Amino acid sequence: MKIAYPCPRFARARAHTYDFQNFVFFHIMNKLAVALLIGFSAGVGIRSFLDFGWSFAFLFIFLGLILAGIFRLKADSSLADKPYKFVLLIGLFFLAFGLGILRYEIKEIKSATFENQVGSKISFQGIIIDEPEEKENYTRLITEEEKTKNKILIVSRRYPEFHYGDRIEVLGKLEKPVDSDAPTETSEVGAPTLRRGWPAYLAKEDIYYEMFYPQMKLISTGGGSWLKRNLFNIKEKFIANLSTIIPEPNAGYLAGLTIGGKRAMPGDLQEEFRKAGIIHVVVLSGYNVTIVASVIMSILRGLPLYVGMTFGILGILLFSLMAGASATVVRASIMACLVLLSRATGRIYQITAALLAAGFLMVFHNPKILCFDASFQLSFLATLALIYVSPHIEKRLSFIPKKFGIREITGATISTQIFVLPFLLYKMGLFSVVSLPVNLLVLIFVPATMFFGFLAGIIGFISYLLATPFGWIAYVFSAYELWIVNLFSKLPFAAFSISISFWLMLVIYAIYVIALLKLNKKRPT
Repeated sequence: MKIAYPCPRFARARAHTYDFQNFVFFHIMNKLAVALLIGFSAGVGIRSFLDFGWSFAFLFIFLGLILAGIFRLKADSSLADKPYKFVLLIGLFFLAFGLGILRYEIKEIKSATFENQVGSKISFQGIIIDEPEEKENYTRLITEEEKTKNKILIVSRRYPEFHYGDRIEVLGKLEKPVDSDAPTETSEVGAPTLRRGWPAYLAKEDIYYEMFYPQMKLISTGGGSWLKRNLFNIKEKFIANLSTIIPEPNAGYLAGLTIGGKRAMPGDLQEEFRKAGIIHVVVLSGYNVTIVASVIMSILRGLPLYVGMTFGILGILLFSLMAGASATVVRASIMACLVLLSRATGRIYQITAALLAAGFLMVFHNPKILCFDASFQLSFLATLALIYVSPHIEKRLSFIPKKFGIREITGATISTQIFVLPFLLYKMGLFSVVSLPVNLLVLIFVPATMFFGFLAGIIGFISYLLATPFGWIAYVFSAYELWIVNLFSKLPFAAFSISISFWLMLVIYAIYVIALLKLNKKRPT
C-alpha cells in the first residue's frame, strides 16, 4: 500500500531517515562480519602452528560470549546510537578465534590405529581414492585402508598401472612423513615441493602415513565414486587421444594446459618453465582459469552480457569436470566465476564480500588449506589481483588494442604477476626476470591453444582422422609457446635465486593494500 505523506519535505526527510538507518545497519554488519572473519582466520592460522588444545578454544569461546553478554546488558536499545561498541567487536573476535581453533581441532581428530606399526611391515587392503599422479620414474597413489579408513600415500613403480577405484592388496613398510630440505616433485603452484613442511602438506588431505615401493596386487576394479571414476576414465582417454595425434612433449603440455593432466613433462622441460616464470600454466593450480574465462567473455563481447557470462561460466565448469573436479580445481573455479561476476556487474565490493564468504566456507570445510595449501593461497591472491588491480592496469594500456581481448589479457597478466610475486618469492625463492614478457607472449595464445587442443581430444573419441587437423593446429600453437619458453629460459639472466621471509612478504602486501585503498578511494562503488 502506498503511503501518502502530508508534504514533500516530510517525505524526503522520512526517506533520508530510512537511507541513514540502512547505511548504519550495513556499516554495523560489515564491522561485525570483518571481526568474525578475522577472528576465525586468526584462530585457524595460529592453531596451524601451535597446538593449544581443546581447552584453549573453549576459553576464548567463553570469553567471547561473556563480552557479548556484557554488551547486550549495557548497550542502549538502539544500535544506531552506539554502533561501534568496542567490547562487542572484541567479544565477537574472541568467539570466532575460539571457533577457529575448535574447527582445526575437530579436523585433527584422526585414527591412531597404525601408530604402533610405524617402521614395520604391514599388509592391508584398500581402495585408490584419487587420480594416480604419474611422475618420470614413479607413480603416487593415495589409498584408503578399508577397515580404519586411514589414508596412505604410496610411491610405486610406474608399472603395473593402477587406476582410481582399484581395490588393491599392499605389503610394505609403513612410515610417517618427515621433514627435510630434499626437493621432491613440482607442487600445484609450480614450485619444487620440499620435504620441509611435507607432513603438514600431506596432513591437509588427512594423509599421515607413507609407503615406498611396496608389493601390490590388484584385487578388483570399479570401486570409489561412480562419477569420479567415469570422469577420470574420460580424462585418461582424452589424454591418450592427444598422445596419439600429437607428439611429445607437446601432447603432455596440452594435457596439462587443457584438463590438468597429471602425467609429468620431462624434468628439464619443467625446469625451463620454472625459469621462464610460466610453470603455472601446466600445473593444476587454476592460476590461468580466470584469464581464459575472461577471454571467452571478451570474444563474445558483442553479444548480450548474459550470453558471455553463460559461456564463461560453462567453460569454467567444463574445465572443472574434465579435470576430475578435484578440490583444487573446484576452489579455483569458484573464484574464477566470482571474477567474471565482478567484471560483468562492476559491483566490486559486493563481489569482494562474496569472495571472502567463499574463502571462509572453503577454510571452514578444510581449515588446513589456509596455511598449507599453496594452490588455495595463490588462487585467492590471483583473484584479488584480477578484481582490484587489473582495472587500474588496463586504464594505463590504452595503446594496446581491445580486439580479441588483447588488452584484457595483458592487464590480467601484468596484474597477477605483480600481485603474486611476493608470495612466489617466499614459496619458491626463484625470481624470473623474463617472467612478464614470456607470460605476455604466451598467454595471449593460450586460449586458442586450449580451444584446438580440447577439440582434438574430444573429436578423438569419434575419429582420430577427424581430430588430426585440430590437433596439428594445437601443435603449431604449442610449438610456438614451447619455443618461447625454451628461448627465454636459456638466457643467462633468465632467473636467479632470491628468497624473502614470511614477515617481509606481509610487509609488501600491506604496502599493496595501502596503495589499492588510495587508488580505489575515488572510484565509484
